Amino acid sequence: MAYKNKKHLSILLKVIILVLAAVFIYHKISNNTNLRNFKALTHSLAVTKIYITLSLVFLLMFINWLLEALKWRYLVREIEQISVWKSIESVFCGLTLAVFTPNRIGEYGGRVFFLSPKRRILGIVAMAVGSVGQMVVTNVLGALAVLWFLKKFVEMDDSIYTAFFIGGLGFCAFFILFYFKIRWLLDLLTNISFLKRFKKFFVILARYKTSSLFRVFLYCIARFVVFTSQYCLLISMLIPQIPVFQMAMMVCILFFIQSALPSLDLLDVGVRTLTASFFFSYITHQEVAIIAATAFIWLVNLIIPAILGSAFVFKLNFFGTNN
Repeated sequence: MAYKNKKHLSILLKVIILVLAAVFIYHKISNNTNLRNFKALTHSLAVTKIYITLSLVFLLMFINWLLEALKWRYLVREIEQISVWKSIESVFCGLTLAVFTPNRIGEYGGRVFFLSPKRRILGIVAMAVGSVGQMVVTNVLGALAVLWFLKKFVEMDDSIYTAFFIGGLGFCAFFILFYFKIRWLLDLLTNISFLKRFKKFFVILARYKTSSLFRVFLYCIARFVVFTSQYCLLISMLIPQIPVFQMAMMVCILFFIQSALPSLDLLDVGVRTLTASFFFSYITHQEVAIIAATAFIWLVNLIIPAILGSAFVFKLNFFGTNN
């Protein structure tokens, strides 16, 4: 394809991405009952309290995605050296694509199209390593929170709970071992006949030594702490009588359930609200406040970053022809 045609096609693709993102975002936030409920619930609160809480929530959103950008830069450091700012651009651009694609698959494209063409498949593998790390943190902490929930709120024989407890610990151990021995996945993938031809792309898994994986794991834990803190701040503002520890455990369960269900980012708010209303009903009857807080977090952590990421869509380098 001629350079001029590639340039025109690239511009067309970027315009389509922006239009799709705009349509999906507008559709989900226009006349959103949960967001209106959140606004109504804050009317009776002190203005200073609202200002401080929301400022912290927005600050944590930027910290969250900065940590993700640093993690992404660290993961691709042996593939291609990129600046912190370029990593931030690619992360936010990826969120714009993720917002209207199933299972956030567009996030991969939004990031790897900031890399050189020959390194993009390796970039996908590197990003997958980071995603696995975040999944492990979510599943391990979520499983421990479920064990706490069963012990505190569900009546069962000690023998049955012991079985759940042992199973839960085994579940956690499996995920931790799988992550820190992710190089074993290389042997598994290269033994599958139709994947052998892609061995040169999977070999990057062998480059991640335990020390590197541990650093990525720390980034994942830090991100988990950040967005858990966002939930706790908002819920504490609306329902201050809920103990912080119980609140944090319920949030861990919320992330655990959500991670197990495939969906669109724009539909995740429905998954979050249903899960939150069910589990939080054990510690509070203010269901509207819980759902409203969950919807607002969804707006702050996913929709606003996706809007900000639209500023970087025209930096996507589909054909490797950009300067």
